[in-house]
Amino acid sequence: ERRERKRKLSKEMAEKATKELEKMQLREKADIKYKEWLKKKRAEEAEKKKKEKEKEKEREAELQEKRTRSEKIFKEWLQNAKNKPPALN
Repeated sequence: ERRERKRKLSKEMAEKATKELEKMQLREKADIKYKEWLKKKRAEEAEKKKKEKEKEKEREAELQEKRTRSEKIFKEWLQNAKNKPPALN
């Protein structure tokens, strides 16, 4: 009876250890999956920010070009206005 109890206890401990090992392996697997997902998410965010910065630079360049063109046209108009005789009423 003593041997039987020892054997039973030993078997239970082995099963418990196996279950604990399986739990640890599942946790490690989940942790690895989470880290991979997080890495992918961060890469996507970085790419998104990069694209947004590029778009912002393009918008700024377009605005600058527009300003330059407007200034040029205004200066030309101003020059032409100086050369024209005043309108008589």
